[in-house]
Amino acid sequence: MRKYRVIVMANQTVLVLDFGGQYKELIARRVRECNVHSHILSGDTPLETIQSYQPIGLILTGGPNSVYDASSPKCAPELFSLGVPVLGICYGAQLLCHLCGGKVKSCEVSEYGVTEAEFTKFAAESPLFEGLEGAQEVLMSHTDYISDLPDGFVRTMSTNHCPTAAMENRSRKLYAVQFHPEVVHTHRGIEMIHNFLYGVCGAVGDYSMDDYIERQIEAVRARVGDDQVILGLSGGVDSSVCAALLSKAVPGQLTCIYVDHGFMRKHESEEIEHAFAGQDIRFVRVDASDLFINALAGVADPETKRKTIGRLFVEVFRQEAAKIGRVEYLAQGTIYPDVIESGNDKAATIKSHHNVGGLPDEIGFKGVVEPLRGLFKDEVREVGRKLGLPDALVNRQPFPGPGLAIRIIGEVTRGKLAILRDADAIVREEIGNADCGADQYFAVLTDLRSVGVMGDFRTYDYTLAIRAVITGDFMTAEYARLPHELLSKMSRRITNEVDHINRVVYDITDKPPATIEYE
Repeated sequence: MRKYRVIVMANQTVLVLDFGGQYKELIARRVRECNVHSHILSGDTPLETIQSYQPIGLILTGGPNSVYDASSPKCAPELFSLGVPVLGICYGAQLLCHLCGGKVKSCEVSEYGVTEAEFTKFAAESPLFEGLEGAQEVLMSHTDYISDLPDGFVRTMSTNHCPTAAMENRSRKLYAVQFHPEVVHTHRGIEMIHNFLYGVCGAVGDYSMDDYIERQIEAVRARVGDDQVILGLSGGVDSSVCAALLSKAVPGQLTCIYVDHGFMRKHESEEIEHAFAGQDIRFVRVDASDLFINALAGVADPETKRKTIGRLFVEVFRQEAAKIGRVEYLAQGTIYPDVIESGNDKAATIKSHHNVGGLPDEIGFKGVVEPLRGLFKDEVREVGRKLGLPDALVNRQPFPGPGLAIRIIGEVTRGKLAILRDADAIVREEIGNADCGADQYFAVLTDLRSVGVMGDFRTYDYTLAIRAVITGDFMTAEYARLPHELLSKMSRRITNEVDHINRVVYDITDKPPATIEYE
């Protein structure tokens, strides 16, 4: 089993207790945006463990269950008597009500989407809503509602179909909102979270990336000592920032291995080698493309692709480690969204990541070093800037570890890789030049083939999908409203310049319900 040394943060910490809500990581990110450290724990974490963190506040997430079902996830009722401020969100609000003696019932009319909520007379003195007035647009997503308030609570917000959109017991520092303040659709939700942190919890705002860097450097040095470290350097933001941080923490002890699995974008392997070969690290490039491509022959399932690539990645690392001498630690650029999407024993797996999930005992390394594991993508970029990495590298488009193998739907072949490389290069060039505000954009080669006409000839070739999204945290995203002129230009160039594509489509799906990547 993979083992981690627990590093206890000295910063003030707010615990996010997860009850299965899809926005738990977004809540944690919003807290950090307010310069307060956050940490996610399961909702049924024992009180003793919760108290060991000495939290200044607790936030209970939403979830898909009903609190009156015996099998629904719950926390100990004593949680609300610890004297620690609590903010319950959606299911968390209903759970707070239920465990404090109130009642929750099934809605006659469920609420989904943006809804107008009105303050009651009790909201005027609420620290949660300080600086806010008038009707508020909030995101509702619930089929149950708070019907009877617990003793000592007052109603502070309501909607046409939800009599208790928010409630509180100010003396006990217990607050609850039926809506989701963490999402952008609740227009002033971040202010509400800020008010809870500073007006209720007494936060001082001592969490920053400067502080994070120094603490991680100390943690890496304490763990690694004089041992040698190997890092898989892909040239992406995560692995590059990880390399920069490790080189500062343990200079002269880091070997960066670039495994060329054959699934990189056009000319990317050469660009990566050029960017890192001259730096003050040991850089090793391994051409393992034949090994990886042959292993995926006949494989169409995306999870099988990811796990096959992850297994081979570990094998190549082990072989290279044996060549360069004794190496005790494997470093990885794992970041928080990787961990979230790969799931755990209490959360559904959305998709596994090749750098998450544990290493076999026989791998030969003493352990794993993941200094970015607790960071979101925008935090990783900020760390990179502070470590002096060039903007071109820090702002590089996100690219999955398995590369183009999971941007090809169905079996991966050399022919399909060649098609996608050329098409993707056109997409990235045109959208990049257009400067249209998209945060990530790429091409996907679908497994759909259809009839077309090229000149006087009938064709039966592939459909290419273009994906472009706008996102601040990569946990949620909206599709980018690209100009039709740009879409038309890309379609013409791709069908004219790239063989075996006769149809181009544009993906207009947000996240959720989709993920940004296809596989």
